[in-house]
Amino acid sequence: MSEETQARLLLVDDDQTYCSVLKSALEKRGFEVSVAYDVKTGLSLAEQFEPEYAVIDLRIGYESGLELVQKLISLDINTQIVMLTGFASIATAVEAIKLGAKHYLTKPANADEILQALNKDSGDSSVAINENPLSVKRLEWEHLQKVLMEHDGNISAAARALNMHRRTLQRKLDKRPVKE
Repeated sequence: MSEETQARLLLVDDDQTYCSVLKSALEKRGFEVSVAYDVKTGLSLAEQFEPEYAVIDLRIGYESGLELVQKLISLDINTQIVMLTGFASIATAVEAIKLGAKHYLTKPANADEILQALNKDSGDSSVAINENPLSVKRLEWEHLQKVLMEHDGNISAAARALNMHRRTLQRKLDKRPVKE
């Protein structure tokens, strides 16, 4: 790809090492990559850089990448966005797609997986349906995420709705979800 035809990609993640590795891999694949480590900088870069593609982490420090997805789509509805997360839940996946993300991937995702997700134009009806129900711990994780989403990420409000102490909820949310 020549310099003037490089596709612009915005990468927003608070993990600087991951960003460095991913930026290099994406640049080798012909992208002009701009990196931010927080939501505010990501939005500022998006306004200046006008990316065609974006890779956004779900949890950026204590901020939500969902907020950035919504703002990027409001700037340009054609921006192709992939949401990355180490804290996957059904609730956040659904919200990411509703807000305009094209795909939702769990970390660690490599550059090839991200590019495949960015370039995928339709769903896959052949995806296998899991025959095993979710574990009790995973169901709890999903419920906490759903209630948190219903309260716009406000941990105190979610804790009140769950009749739980805020610090207890914070501890539960800081843990990685149970793998299924």
